[in-house]
Amino acid sequence: MRVIVHGGAGGAPDDPEPRQAVLDEAAASGADAATPLDAVEAAVAVLESDPRFNAGVGGAVQSDGVVRTDAGVMTSDREVGAACSMPGVEHAASVARVVCEETPHVFVSGDHAVDLAAEFGVETGVDLLTDETRARYEAEDPPGGGPREHLDWLASRFGSGDDQAGGGSADVDDEEDAQRDDPGHAPDHDTVGAVATDGEAFAAVTSTGGRSFALAGRVGDVPQVGSGFFCTEAGGASATGAGEDIARVTLSRRAVDLLDDGLDAQDAADRAIDEFEAVTGSGAGVIVLGDETAGSAFNTEGMQTSVARE
Repeated sequence: MRVIVHGGAGGAPDDPEPRQAVLDEAAASGADAATPLDAVEAAVAVLESDPRFNAGVGGAVQSDGVVRTDAGVMTSDREVGAACSMPGVEHAASVARVVCEETPHVFVSGDHAVDLAAEFGVETGVDLLTDETRARYEAEDPPGGGPREHLDWLASRFGSGDDQAGGGSADVDDEEDAQRDDPGHAPDHDTVGAVATDGEAFAAVTSTGGRSFALAGRVGDVPQVGSGFFCTEAGGASATGAGEDIARVTLSRRAVDLLDDGLDAQDAADRAIDEFEAVTGSGAGVIVLGDETAGSAFNTEGMQTSVARE
């Protein structure tokens, strides 16, 4: 099994070495799996359980103070499953797999996705907030009222500052000082993902807690097939970054289309990100796995990845 994983594209992380160690552990877990789908689920599960990453525990907090998780998975025979807006679900990728394998659908959302998870043995009711994410949210004078009030509140917060990935400090007091100086400062670690192959088939998965201070119920690119993830017989891709813009250009599908055109994985990743930036001006990253090669590219301050082979 060959596996590539990523821990999100965005600001340079304050703790790159321990984060890299977790990414290496995740890739190794995937490489030991029996099938590509097992591999990507196992790899991402490691990252969903680590609060250094914005997926599962420690995920981004939405405007109502709730962490809602999203994920999508696809195999090279075009089987797809996705789930979104799930409060209390640590392993969103596992729910996406349930949708893929146990339902006739490709996408299930909200409380119904949580119920589906519980029915098939995926743990629910998990407290996904950490002391750091709780303190960061509470320091921002959280809004009450309805969606209009929440939109007014997030106007100066969502999509501003260093809120895409890897920024932030383990010291909550330092973060609160930064927030007082810059109300839009909401450092996250962004989306995680994995792609795997056993030499015959591929699977790709992406999982996230979204972006901090988004409107309650917001869903980005991650669970949208072709945007956050995509997979064909040519290979697979997982994207990370500015979700609205990734969805507008279906970044992961573009990367895999370039594999289909005959590019190797690194060239496909580079060209996909160059085209993305030219169209949107936004920040993103993508990992790509082909028959013989693995590649990654990003146009942000950083994106950590790991590659493992059985």
